[in-house]
Amino acid sequence: MKLEPAQREALLAALDAMPRYLSDAFSGLTSDRARTPGADGSFAPVEQVWHLADLEREGFGPRIEKLLSEHEPRLPDFDGTTVAAARRYRELSLERGLSAFAEARRRNLAKLRTIAPDAWTRGGTQEGVGRVSLCDIPGFMSQHDASHRAEIEAWKKQRA
Repeated sequence: MKLEPAQREALLAALDAMPRYLSDAFSGLTSDRARTPGADGSFAPVEQVWHLADLEREGFGPRIEKLLSEHEPRLPDFDGTTVAAARRYRELSLERGLSAFAEARRRNLAKLRTIAPDAWTRGGTQEGVGRVSLCDIPGFMSQHDASHRAEIEAWKKQRA
């Protein structure tokens, strides 16, 4: 998804809004509510934020780094469901998860904003996805954010 610089910056600005969205969406939740999953078994708020933080730190961040520093790297998958279970997200702090995500997102966006125009086409192979380029990463991040926003909005409606 090769974008013109202005389009890319608009996408990055939209990605920059996700930490505020999460903070607003989960503002004022009690500890018990923050640990309540969706009626359909979807992630509880605390699970949402820690999943997003870990994917940002262990998925998107390393992919960006590898694509910038290696020739045709192999990019591992990030199995969010397995990680969530292993790390027992429901036992963690919502506030710390929000902070961890905000910081990881800030670092990744800062790195993306420093990429030279000719480097956006650097590519590799992501497990379970196939060929990807740096220019694809912001779009993947945006799609992932959108799916979590939809889950969160559904959770809020179920719990209203």
